[in-house]
Amino acid sequence: MAIMEDHTTTMVTVSSGEFHRHVGRYQDMALRQPVAVTCKGRERTIIISAAEYYRLKRRDRQVLTLFDFTDADIAALEATRAPDSSKAYDHEIS
Repeated sequence: MAIMEDHTTTMVTVSSGEFHRHVGRYQDMALRQPVAVTCKGRERTIIISAAEYYRLKRRDRQVLTLFDFTDADIAALEATRAPDSSKAYDHEIS
């Protein structure tokens, strides 16, 4: 078992064999921090709590169609103008 840290969270890394031998331990650990399960030295899955999964799912982007916008939404989009500072990049789209 290895513990990796970055600027946001600590993640435990275990081999798939270790995970299978002690699945309950790592499921409990995943309630507090992500657990990376490796296969042949490469991360294959990340185990996280159900609460964290649902929090991340709520943050998923939603794809809207034109029919999802009201007339007021469309008018607001049509009235939007790029700031003058963006003119410095006009040469990139010419």
